[in-house]
Amino acid sequence: MNIFWFIPTHGDSRYLGTSEGARQLDHHYLKQVAQAADSLGYEGVLIPTGRSCEDPWVVAASLLPVTQRLKFLVAVRPGLHQPALAARMAATFDRLSGGRLLINLVTGGDQAELEGDGVFLDHAARYEQSAEFIHIWREILARSHSGEAFDFEGRHLQVRGAKLLFPPLQQPHPPVYFGGSSEAAHELAAEQVETYLTWGEPPAEVARKVADVRARAARHGRTVRFGIRLHVIVRETDTEAWAAAESLISRVDDDTVVRAQAAFSRMDSEGQRRMAALHAGGRKRSRADLEISPNLWAGVGLVRGGAGTALVGDPQTVAARIREYADLGLDTFVLSGYPHLEEAYRFAELVFPLLPRAVQEKLPGATPLGPFGEAVANVYVPRASAS
Repeated sequence: MNIFWFIPTHGDSRYLGTSEGARQLDHHYLKQVAQAADSLGYEGVLIPTGRSCEDPWVVAASLLPVTQRLKFLVAVRPGLHQPALAARMAATFDRLSGGRLLINLVTGGDQAELEGDGVFLDHAARYEQSAEFIHIWREILARSHSGEAFDFEGRHLQVRGAKLLFPPLQQPHPPVYFGGSSEAAHELAAEQVETYLTWGEPPAEVARKVADVRARAARHGRTVRFGIRLHVIVRETDTEAWAAAESLISRVDDDTVVRAQAAFSRMDSEGQRRMAALHAGGRKRSRADLEISPNLWAGVGLVRGGAGTALVGDPQTVAARIREYADLGLDTFVLSGYPHLEEAYRFAELVFPLLPRAVQEKLPGATPLGPFGEAVANVYVPRASAS
């Protein structure tokens, strides 16, 4: 089981949909979040992409020298990057980081944003382009270990004599992660990526996605790993956790929800459509309506695009829900919480000790040097409590 955290390059706050309690988004704060994830035992961090975010490659590069073992899941965007340049960037980052690069292939689903970036393809054509892009990218990097050049003539992309002189550290290339809910997305994942990521839907829906991608991959003679992107709201008791969930959306007004949902409705993303359906396009507001599956809460999606659900509960409950997803075949959990600095600590301290031994062995407390808390009476090192 691999637990990832999130670098909030699109902003951070105690309350969604308002500037109240907002954080100053600067390198000092992003560094704090990255170093917390690094020291707490998270496998890596996802850095988001899009016009609402700082550039993920620049951010990731800036965080390399202030972290030690943290992996960076960084986006490539077909239509914005050329595959040969993206391959060169990946190889350089992978070498300079000592093999700490993971790739997030992002096709995009916001037509207005895409057109602002110069991409005017429809949904089907974008996925065709993405498939060509990642094929070229993979081949250039894989062949760089032997010095071979690569030619490709596709409908959207072409290269002739493409090659890298300096290969990546990871062989044949840094692993590729990808998420999407349409049939075209599932086919691309089955054919070309290492890990398929779903947004946080109820377990039965996730099981159907996993089964479909797994069957498609088998037809290509491949196997694919699976992961999920979720928010987490964990407190020492269920009551406190649900109060924190309500507090997170307590400052958002109706007009903000309406404007946000109108923007989401204009996207041609199947994943975003599925997220919106969980809260009926913003019409569901009560806990009873927003808890769409035991402890799975759709309140985040009222104003946030992309991943819009959170696991809510006490540590034992949240750990149990994570194990339910793991039992479906998921081994990667990309998590986040508001504010991201404090919640990185909270989740690690409360839930990590309840997860499989392989996760616990990565924690700082796995060594005899600590952490052990504050000394008792200036004499004793405190022991673990019964909890």
